[in-house]
Amino acid sequence: MALPHATSGQVIDVKGEAGEDMSQFSAIALAKTDELELIRMCMPKGKIMPEHHVLGEITLLCLQGQVAVEAHGGVQVLGPGQMLYLLGGQAHALEAREDSLLLLTILMAKAGR
Repeated sequence: MALPHATSGQVIDVKGEAGEDMSQFSAIALAKTDELELIRMCMPKGKIMPEHHVLGEITLLCLQGQVAVEAHGGVQVLGPGQMLYLLGGQAHALEAREDSLLLLTILMAKAGR
């Protein structure tokens, strides 16, 4: 069963509950329109997302933990409050160095949708 997406004007609790179990990977679409998708990702320490790409432009905001992002021939490490922007189609890989909580934004309009 699909979870309902947030509607315009609705408050979204991205951080979740205090003491939340961060030991399991999860990716939940918080809001989705024809032009934008917001995804809350929980990545436990050691979780790797192999190299992939998304057609739309993306931002990745680290809310908690530490995640290494490999892109453009190098590695950037994101900590709490840090964000990375990638052009649509840019290959990238992720590795959680700590239990991490991320907010992924995808601009769908550029993805040809």
